[in-house]
Amino acid sequence: PGACPSLCECSEPAKTVKCVNRNLTAVPPDLPPYVRSLFITGNPLTDLPSGAFRAQRLPDLASLNLSGNHLRTVEAGSLALPALRQLDLSGNALVSFSPQAFGQGGSPLEELALRGALRDHGVLLSLAALLQSGALRNLSRLELADNGLLLLPAGMFTALPALRQLDLSNNSLVGLRNVSFQGLGQLQSLNLSENSLGVLWNSTLAQFRSLPALRHIVLGHNTWVCDCAIEDLVAWLKESDQVEGKEALTCASPDKMLGKALLKINGSELNCSVPTDLPSQLQTSYVFLGIVLALIGAIFLLVLYLNRKGIKKWMHNIRDACRDHMEGYHYRYEINADPRLTNLSSNSDV
Repeated sequence: PGACPSLCECSEPAKTVKCVNRNLTAVPPDLPPYVRSLFITGNPLTDLPSGAFRAQRLPDLASLNLSGNHLRTVEAGSLALPALRQLDLSGNALVSFSPQAFGQGGSPLEELALRGALRDHGVLLSLAALLQSGALRNLSRLELADNGLLLLPAGMFTALPALRQLDLSNNSLVGLRNVSFQGLGQLQSLNLSENSLGVLWNSTLAQFRSLPALRHIVLGHNTWVCDCAIEDLVAWLKESDQVEGKEALTCASPDKMLGKALLKINGSELNCSVPTDLPSQLQTSYVFLGIVLALIGAIFLLVLYLNRKGIKKWMHNIRDACRDHMEGYHYRYEINADPRLTNLSSNSDV
């Protein structure tokens, strides 16, 4: 006990073990039990099976850095460590991440870094399921930068009441309409820089206003579209003190607004002659159209009911006329088919 693995460097006074760039393909089974900070980085490690870290042998392991390996799968129970507070899985090409990776019960994990590790959409959904399960309710810092994310699963952050820092920078996020920040009462910092955001809608801005601890929002290097839809965002920027460096936010389109600071935009420049929230306007129009059609249908049925006797008489008249007409055709057919009457003129009366 207490021996150092042959391919690692150990410091018992610092409670640290480093296995960096040692061509490891599996987690060393003989890690010293005193370790609190473990670095296994830069290795061709591909799988993290269940029981990769022996929880009973590593009761004090609090910080685990597995960044820069070749990890693809994280199996159930592979990270079930009783004292784990910090985990870094950045720089791995994950394709499978079990929602039960931290075991059946809750985990004490406080910091989770997944920078550049969520390129596979299935892994993102698995992570969302893990976060929504409540297994990481103690998480205070979550780093999801550099993952090329376009959209986030709905309700992904709803079970993280202790979250204070959320980093979503350097992705490709085009919108936040399906993202809920409700319940993040402790959130202090939100980094949304270097994405593809064109506008932030009123529903998202209202959530930002409702978070009492949120004082640091980073929105730089996004593709802001300066048309009528951006009016609410501009008004919020002018009145809010939550956004860092808001003076540097500029328009990316249209061409006439390119490079103009958002804080210097006036309503007259946007030429807003149409409603900005088109989906809600369309929804209102559909509701109004449905009411009008229902009213017309009700009036039509009422008219039919009030004129039911006249309509019935009219139908009888049409039926009688059709019957007389068909009887005339039938009568003429019998005459033409009778050989005794072949010499009669077609215009004669029989």
